[in-house]
Amino acid sequence: MTNSTPSPIDSTKAYDICLASGSPRRALLLRQIGLNPLILPPDVDETILANEAPKAYVERLAIIKAQCGWQKQLDSAVNNSKFSPLITLGSDTSVVIGETILGKPRDKAQGLEMLAMLSGKTHQVYTSVAVVTATGVTSIVQVSDVTFTEISAERASDYWETGEPHDKAGSYGIQAMGALFVQHISGSFTGVMGLPLFETGELLKSSGISVLSAKK
Repeated sequence: MTNSTPSPIDSTKAYDICLASGSPRRALLLRQIGLNPLILPPDVDETILANEAPKAYVERLAIIKAQCGWQKQLDSAVNNSKFSPLITLGSDTSVVIGETILGKPRDKAQGLEMLAMLSGKTHQVYTSVAVVTATGVTSIVQVSDVTFTEISAERASDYWETGEPHDKAGSYGIQAMGALFVQHISGSFTGVMGLPLFETGELLKSSGISVLSAKK
């Protein structure tokens, strides 16, 4: 986590929650359930620790991201008496095949390698959600099983050229063209997208945000 001069936060806007993520998909999913997020992308080191299990990895990063978003708000509040830190949500998603954690591909070669690893197999998608409030941190990890059809080298290359896999864990996005490879999913579709909405709603409710009652 790096320290920098905080950007001013517009305290005149009616935000419901702080999202410590630069993912447009997570922001979209929060808006889908009626929340208007203040978006503060974190700056964190996502290196996997030695012998770190997938569950521990995604949960650690989700917590760090949420804590970073919370701290950014505290830093901004020092110079803005009208702003109080909002409940802050952080999340992290990893695709796992066997014991191998697949993050975002660094280039085409690695992206195609990931798709080849997933081709014709069932893999797991681990997504952790962490919430930080003034009283502490709570977190959950949701795991989904995703089964891919066989993907030819030509089809994988064509998919890469669409640009969609470039910033996606495991080199695919289930919410768009990547769904063409998915034969079966057991778990949470929105979790595979990057934010499991059922688990997120339960976590927010226990932290003081009841989404449905807030919209009456």
